[in-house]
Amino acid sequence: MSYKDDIKALAQLREAQQGKWASISPENAARMRAQNRFRTGLDIARYTAKIMREDMAAYDADSSQYTQSLGCWHGFIGQQKLISIKKHFGTTKRRYLYLSGWMVAALRSEFGPLPDQSMHEKTSVSGLIGELYTFLRQADAWELNHLFRDLEAAQKAGDKTKADELIAKIDNHETHVVPIIADIDAGFGNAEATYLLAKQMIEAGACCIQLENQVSDEKQCGHQDGKVTVPHEDFLAKINAVRYAFLELGVDDGVIVARTDSLGAGLTQKIAVTKEPGDLGDQYNSFLDGEEITSASDIDNGDVVIKQNGKLVKVKRLASGLYQFKPGTGEDRVVLDCITSLQNGADLLWIETEKPHVGQIASMVNRIREVVPDAKLVYNNSPSFNWTLNFRQQVFDAWEKEGKDVSAYDRAGLMSAEYDDTELGKLADEWTRNFQRDAAREAGIFHHLITLPTYHTAALSTDNLAKGYFGDEGMLAYVAGVQRREIREGIATVKHQDMAGSNIGDDHKEFFHGEAALKAGGKDNTMNQFG
Repeated sequence: MSYKDDIKALAQLREAQQGKWASISPENAARMRAQNRFRTGLDIARYTAKIMREDMAAYDADSSQYTQSLGCWHGFIGQQKLISIKKHFGTTKRRYLYLSGWMVAALRSEFGPLPDQSMHEKTSVSGLIGELYTFLRQADAWELNHLFRDLEAAQKAGDKTKADELIAKIDNHETHVVPIIADIDAGFGNAEATYLLAKQMIEAGACCIQLENQVSDEKQCGHQDGKVTVPHEDFLAKINAVRYAFLELGVDDGVIVARTDSLGAGLTQKIAVTKEPGDLGDQYNSFLDGEEITSASDIDNGDVVIKQNGKLVKVKRLASGLYQFKPGTGEDRVVLDCITSLQNGADLLWIETEKPHVGQIASMVNRIREVVPDAKLVYNNSPSFNWTLNFRQQVFDAWEKEGKDVSAYDRAGLMSAEYDDTELGKLADEWTRNFQRDAAREAGIFHHLITLPTYHTAALSTDNLAKGYFGDEGMLAYVAGVQRREIREGIATVKHQDMAGSNIGDDHKEFFHGEAALKAGGKDNTMNQFG
């Protein structure tokens, strides 16, 4: 319904009250409705799921139409990202937010900073989703409030052309609400626990849930050692649990990202159940490391023996009770994981790798696509990678393979600043610049994200400010390094009272109190210094 149509409908509703609502303005009520487009988290989940599905179809038709996101750990951070995206690019199309379990653990737990091992309160995940969408909805209200104020001024000035232009902007306003890919880790428990948490996350607004195939109570960060995976049967039960949560809540096109950590995981907690040779459990067990035995005398107390490829094998079991996979089987396990997940309810894949290498990712995705042709990935452009060193070494290796003289470069020391302006350093930067485009085209990556960007940017900017402010620069460190840049670069937060909703509150006071409203935005408000 357009703004003008809403005014008419509300005017009719007011008239039906026979004078009891005489002090209610249809224009003001319509304005408040427009500034609060989404009533519940489920409204958001349904709206954003549709966006993701449309984006997935667009990518299938044209791989240049990949999507991107940045991770965030606070509603304000997510809000400012979307405001910046609209400011610089005019649209939020194909730009999402990522909710990182790592950042929830490190920055949101009541226990204080924790490692990425699912030790934080599980409800803090859904709580952050709700917080992010609260701030994104407030960004809508903030932006629309400025449009409505301008409309009011144009109407008072009798400028119909300007007023019509502003009404069109209001009617066609693009929301800051975008899809969030939300990390549920390994489900925080069994399948029932996964289902219950998934429901909370969806009710908070999540249209896309990312689930990993690690053991829940042994969960590790994807870029650390000691990862333990579960048999496919266990993982598929959790995929089913998330799908049932979506369906129960009426988000029929909710998106599930199945993440595999098998590339870097050499351990499993359980031997898979198998009923016949070649079934999924048998395939999982075929990767277990062990030694062939020929008689019962080869079995010691506590040993576990399985049939593997028609032979009896004593499985290698560690002191922890965990079982070890055969070395060098990671890629084969990844391919099996991905095909199995896509064939059993997952929509997108996440392959956790140890480096950003288009060729490595493509080699696995091409094998997956032999079975599931439209397989596509969400990929972690992780700050855990040393991007500079990795790409410089990739260029070095490519040159060496081509027979080019690389004697001027120390491969192990390529991180050094002395290589920044060299031919190799510049080419590596160009490869880095094009990584997302190349990987979307060649390696099936639909969505590129950086998990922890604002963790690092907050630390870096705080370090720069602290160094100057507590040093010789004093107040100039803030004025020149922060405020002056905000003013000149048009950063909305320079008027922090407005960004926090002061003007919206003033307008509401006027709606509620009329001429008796005591407003904060008068001539003595120092926010006026910023024009």
